[in-house]
Amino acid sequence: MIEALRHEELIDKVGGRFRLTALIQRRMVELLEGARPLVDRKPGMTDMELVIEEILADKISIDYSKSDIPQPVYYPPKS
Repeated sequence: MIEALRHEELIDKVGGRFRLTALIQRRMVELLEGARPLVDRKPGMTDMELVIEEILADKISIDYSKSDIPQPVYYPPKS
């Protein structure tokens, strides 16, 4: 399993596990149809790892202004 998927930062960045799954799925389809990667692909990196790197680097996200999905509210962790 990809280690980044275990961290809440990635899930919170998109607004939940289902939104993350939808974003990953859509981007994977784009890559399979020939879209260029938005981050440097390291040797041996899978498409899934590439998509996660793109999300973490803020290269892809959900466009809430063009969808009916409400924008998530981020609550920082309590110290």
